[in-house]
Amino acid sequence: MNDIVIVTVYVITDDVLRASGHRDHVLVEVSDAEVLTIAVVASMYFHNNHERTLFVLKGMGYITGSLSISRFNRRLHRLGACLESILTIVGEVFARGEVFIMDSFPVPVCRRVRAWRCRKVRGREYCGYCAAKKEKFFGWRLHLLCTADGLPVAFELLPASYHDLTPIHELTFLLPEGATIYGDKAYNSADDEDSILRETGVRIVPARRKNMAHQNSLADDNALRQYRHSIETLNSQLESMGVQHLHARTNPGLELKLLASLIALACLNMY
Repeated sequence: MNDIVIVTVYVITDDVLRASGHRDHVLVEVSDAEVLTIAVVASMYFHNNHERTLFVLKGMGYITGSLSISRFNRRLHRLGACLESILTIVGEVFARGEVFIMDSFPVPVCRRVRAWRCRKVRGREYCGYCAAKKEKFFGWRLHLLCTADGLPVAFELLPASYHDLTPIHELTFLLPEGATIYGDKAYNSADDEDSILRETGVRIVPARRKNMAHQNSLADDNALRQYRHSIETLNSQLESMGVQHLHARTNPGLELKLLASLIALACLNMY
């Protein structure tokens, strides 16, 4: 574990909570900023295993107060809106520059063979296909927009069957005029590219299929090959955090772990 990264997580969460006017209960031994820090550190180093993270941080002296795992879970669920606010603020800070990358990642809730008895989500709209791995999955799909350095700017969590173009207008809304987004072949859509360029001044450069009439320029193709490595690195980081194997009994619990993973991704890629 990296002490600097852990301290950075705590400072960011504590500053955001203070700026929003949040106050801890007078009887708590562990502050709300520490509770959120535990969740983010669990995503960084422990595959989102909160109980193990709580035990390790307690033993290493990062946490001095008393906190059981059941109490931690209840407090974390109450602080879910704060976790989302932190990620939104971080995204607004990073939404500067000229180059961004976009991709989608599977977030399964169970194996497909067990989909018929899954209680968290139901229906064919949660049956998706991951082209990169050439396999089907059941659950959600994370649509993520990041800087070239892997700092998350915006995201949407949608049912797995939804196309990658579904949230593209919402994800690009806050980007500065003149920015360029690089993505894979799933983002090919002349109508969406033209409307986004006209409304926001943001240019989308997807990987073109060879049989398409409109092809990218040589400069765009070279840049696309360069930034595709960043997308693959981002995918590997999320997979190493266990995002594709999240264990949660409810959808709010899964969303909390996903939010914590994205904040962890931002803190890790700052350095």
